[in-house]
Amino acid sequence: MRKYIHKALIAITMAIIAFPLLSSCSSKENKTERKSIAVFIPGIMADSPIYANLAKGVQKAVESYNQNATTKAEVNIHEAGTNQAEWQTKIIALAATGKYDVIISSNPSLPELVEDVTKQFPEMKFILLDAAANGNPAVAAVSYDQKAQAYISGYIAALMSKNHKIGLIAAQEYPVMNNILYPFYQKGGADAVAGTSTDFRIVGNWYDASKGAELTKAMVQSGVDVILPICGGASQGVISAAIEQGIKLNWFDENGFSKAMGTIISSAMVEQEKVSEEVTKDYLEGKTVFGKTTTVGISDGCIEFIQDDELYIKNVPEDVRNAVKNVYDKLKSGELKL
Repeated sequence: MRKYIHKALIAITMAIIAFPLLSSCSSKENKTERKSIAVFIPGIMADSPIYANLAKGVQKAVESYNQNATTKAEVNIHEAGTNQAEWQTKIIALAATGKYDVIISSNPSLPELVEDVTKQFPEMKFILLDAAANGNPAVAAVSYDQKAQAYISGYIAALMSKNHKIGLIAAQEYPVMNNILYPFYQKGGADAVAGTSTDFRIVGNWYDASKGAELTKAMVQSGVDVILPICGGASQGVISAAIEQGIKLNWFDENGFSKAMGTIISSAMVEQEKVSEEVTKDYLEGKTVFGKTTTVGISDGCIEFIQDDELYIKNVPEDVRNAVKNVYDKLKSGELKL
């Protein structure tokens, strides 16, 4: 009898040990089947259209996919906040949950941050927009050719400036800002009106509206009368100070005319929602090519200068609009190369 009891106990024990292994395998299969996606927001979506549109595009692609999918895809949005020092820790924590097949995000600094993460979690995949990453088999990236976006903004800024002084207020210095956005904004201004100078100042973060207002007023005192803010939530301070000081603003990454009617004289958009929807659709259909960067720009319809908004037509003289359209068309056709 004891012999049979002993054999039974062994059998039960082996079954208990085997159960979690089977459950783990089953869980992994289900996770793979259901295509679980995390959207990592390196900041907050409020006052950051580039991030809000990232989330919208991913959600639209998932909703469309789920209409005909037998096993539904899932998407979860995670805001990391404005403290950049915490981003990598939060990405690691997200990957460590084991809940997600891919993390989709957008920021030029992310390829460097996820490099170590892909070594710790080799099965974790990343799709990064507004970024460049080649050679990492776990990362697919989409880079925006923002030369034209910055150039056309500087071009109209110079045409609208009475003092031949334009400005750019950035949240931080980073490679895309230093090597593309600022120099091509500067070049656009100088090409439009010879002798136009560009003032460049840094907030130091993506949220300090008071500092944004302070820098705006300082620029105005130096003679600047058109400013491009690329500083996230700090742009709200730039807007309030620009209205108070009676100067004009360019706007980036979304249609911003209604944010300050009569003050914002141009909107050069990155079609982030469109691109994020397309890359998510490709991932869900198994078409993503990891390990390389795809560059898109004005000729792909991924960067646009808005010319049909009523507020643009109302507040920008016709001769300026015609001059800008001529340059924009040449950039789009490739006749004008930067």
